[in-house]
Amino acid sequence: MSEPVNADVIEPEAAKIDTDTDTDIDSNAAEAASVTPEPAPELTENSASQPEPDETEQSKPEPGEHPEPVEHPAPVEQAEPVEPADPVRTTVPEPMTGFTRPPELPEEVDYGQLDPDVRAELRGLPKGLAELVGKHLVTAGMLIDSDPELALRHARYAREKAARVGVVREATGLTAYHAGEWAEALSELRAARRMSGGSGHIAVMADCERALGRPERAIELAKEGHPELSAAESAELRIVAAGARRDLGQIDAAVVALQGPELDPRQRSPWSARLFYAYADNLEAAGRTEESIRWFLNAAQADEDGETDAADRAVELAGKQGDSVIEADAEPATDAEPETEADAETP
Repeated sequence: MSEPVNADVIEPEAAKIDTDTDTDIDSNAAEAASVTPEPAPELTENSASQPEPDETEQSKPEPGEHPEPVEHPAPVEQAEPVEPADPVRTTVPEPMTGFTRPPELPEEVDYGQLDPDVRAELRGLPKGLAELVGKHLVTAGMLIDSDPELALRHARYAREKAARVGVVREATGLTAYHAGEWAEALSELRAARRMSGGSGHIAVMADCERALGRPERAIELAKEGHPELSAAESAELRIVAAGARRDLGQIDAAVVALQGPELDPRQRSPWSARLFYAYADNLEAAGRTEESIRWFLNAAQADEDGETDAADRAVELAGKQGDSVIEADAEPATDAEPETEADAETP
């Protein structure tokens, strides 16, 4: 059996605990009273309006220091749906290099088909490049009558690859002429003339001036001294000069421009039919119908390939005159004494 608890012993212990607790409280209060409180910051209008600094915000760098860049999360973009490739498209877009896409060469084209003189001028190029340029020139020559636009594409590509070769510029100019690109033809033939010298197809250049609406310049080119011209080139230049005179309304001067040694019905040269035809046409325009009929007949006899309608023109004019068609002259036509070109010009 346990002993009873002595109340006298317990009370002093409880009193001791209360006394210690009161002592601690009194010392803490005295310690707190001894600490001088810091004065509150004085509020101003500016400080009142400024927000309290965020503890997470980076402090401003000192002078001379570089702040570290703050990384911001990149915006998340929604991926666009990928469209399937077009199965019909099989060609790759042409890069923007300043050069045209090379036209396709026919399989039958061979570098050996090129004129030997042209091949000689291409020897200054690397062998592979010379053969490539030569094949495109051959193709341009093959297509110049049937498809002049495609022929010009081949010639232009050859020019891009060998612009410093005179014969290439010449071929490009002639192809452009057949394609009706008068300004380009004139520019290329001028360049070829500077590079190679000589006449530079002066008749073609004069005809380009006519096509561009500048007959005066065509006449100026025809008046330049060209002793190096062949008979064929001289005849072509006369035809162009006569056309320029006619453009200016100078019909009599056009007739005079065609007169010369080549205007002989006894001659049968490749250019005779064209020269006789042009002469007959201008005689008709000048009102000299009987002479025109004779020269149309002369042109028909010289036109072995049937390239002109000279015979039909002779029959038509004869029908208008009410006369039977006369035979072509067996002797040279005896026109009136030819005027000088200056006398024939209209004021």
